[in-house]
Amino acid sequence: MSERRRRIDALDVIRGFALCGILLANVGPISNISGRIVPPGPSEGTSDWTGYLVDHRFFPIFAVLFGVGFALLLESAEGRTASPRLLLVRRLLVLLVIGLLHMFLIWPGDVLAIYAVSGLLFLLPSTWLPRWAVAVLAAVVLVASLFVTDGYLLAPGLLLAGAALVRYGVIDRIERSAKGPAMTGVLLAAAAVPTLALQVVFQLHDPAGRTAGVVTAVAGMVIGGVYVCVLLLLLRTPLRAALHALFAPLGRMALTNYLTASMLVLAVAHLHGRPQDWTRPVQLAVVIGVLAAQWLFSTLWLRRYRFGPLEWLWRWATWGRRPALQHA
Repeated sequence: MSERRRRIDALDVIRGFALCGILLANVGPISNISGRIVPPGPSEGTSDWTGYLVDHRFFPIFAVLFGVGFALLLESAEGRTASPRLLLVRRLLVLLVIGLLHMFLIWPGDVLAIYAVSGLLFLLPSTWLPRWAVAVLAAVVLVASLFVTDGYLLAPGLLLAGAALVRYGVIDRIERSAKGPAMTGVLLAAAAVPTLALQVVFQLHDPAGRTAGVVTAVAGMVIGGVYVCVLLLLLRTPLRAALHALFAPLGRMALTNYLTASMLVLAVAHLHGRPQDWTRPVQLAVVIGVLAAQWLFSTLWLRRYRFGPLEWLWRWATWGRRPALQHA
């Protein structure tokens, strides 16, 4: 599979869109909004509109995309190296180191280390399974995660779901027709209405209960799926160029932007002072400012270079040889 075929523009747009939502959900916890820096749980942060439209809606998208990227890399590596799985192990171990550094030095709510461990324990062994088994395993692991961890640890199942989408050719067809996203979006929207209603009920009457966490996690996956389907449909309209210009630079440098977002928010919190007193408008202003800075840097950087700075280092560590950075 060629480099060009693996670079699917829609994936960059969706990834950049997900990064924006993740930052909006995380700006409070990262900036120490509650007086302590903690990762948000499934039943936290639902006291206003962000709890129903933002929180836990974008992490599922990001996790599925990680599984997609893993499977696409395996397809590429199988034609370029005699030991493709060894290459994937190296890639995941490097990500684990990056995630642990981010977790212990910058912000405890890091997800990269979770993705790396989930990849080693679930994604890597699944590469020896037929695609139907991967799809079944993804469903089983997701359901088990919902009820065993109350929706806290969905990453393994979502990563497997992303890999299954590649194995079934869904990702290769993602930009070819509007029928699939339209039908899927309608089904997910129909499921989102009662699921969101249940979330509202449980958050009002039993916000700390196990059921509230499970319902919130399910609502997050369903509504996240609706967002993706709507975005895919918009990419087939005259808005495609604008959406690509807005989100693709962020998505192509997802690792760099995910990590630097934490540092930028903490820097603003340090300069501004008393981030626990930030209102939602102030948080939104911080998010817009951080994303604007990242978008400008990403856009200018990618005009000259093929990869983001951390993406380039990660690729170098994965393949064991330095890739060309500048455009030919």
